[in-house]
Amino acid sequence: MSGIKAFAPAVLIGLGVLLVSGIREQHIVPPARPVAELPTKILQYTSRDIVVPEQEQKIAGMSHYSMREFTQADSSLPFSVYVGYYDRQVQGKTIHSPKNCLPGAGWDILISERVALPGGGSTGTANRVLLSNQGTRALVYYWYQGRGRRESSEYKVKWDLLRDAALYGRTEEALVRIVVPVGRDSGRKLADDPALKSADALVAKVITTLAPELDRVLPKAPA
Repeated sequence: MSGIKAFAPAVLIGLGVLLVSGIREQHIVPPARPVAELPTKILQYTSRDIVVPEQEQKIAGMSHYSMREFTQADSSLPFSVYVGYYDRQVQGKTIHSPKNCLPGAGWDILISERVALPGGGSTGTANRVLLSNQGTRALVYYWYQGRGRRESSEYKVKWDLLRDAALYGRTEEALVRIVVPVGRDSGRKLADDPALKSADALVAKVITTLAPELDRVLPKAPA
């Protein structure tokens, strides 16, 4: 049974590629509004754009993206927001799970869990991941948003992708990721870590601002 479970993700992804590529033509669905129109100011933070090198864009395969680092003049926690949008997903051009990239980049995963999407007015789930790299830590929230859904489970996202590809010929989707550095390990239990609590509270506020803007920029669900 464990062997079957180990191969389940590969089988599902392989089936998805066949279905998405073969059932019907997948429509190119541009953003409802330019992704660059996502907020450049959130709360009292100002931002600077981070340019993803062209070669990395080709590897990631996104059609449009916004990546910004937000800071304040005082000592408030900085954070970054990345939104990578795919106008359609076909073989060789699909969203990659951030978890697949982290170990190769030298990051260890201390916590990985699915949580209700924090922040007022937002529904759905997000992945909450605490990372560590040589004592430096970062809190990451990420989810997949497209065709009227916000979802954290890669399996659920793939299933919805297959269904919408077959029914509507639509596979557009965005990866949304928020990263907050939380400093070095304080030696406290994670549940009692004040830096981690502050980072979680900040993410909730960011999502409260960001969620309606994402709804405005990303296409609506299929009719």
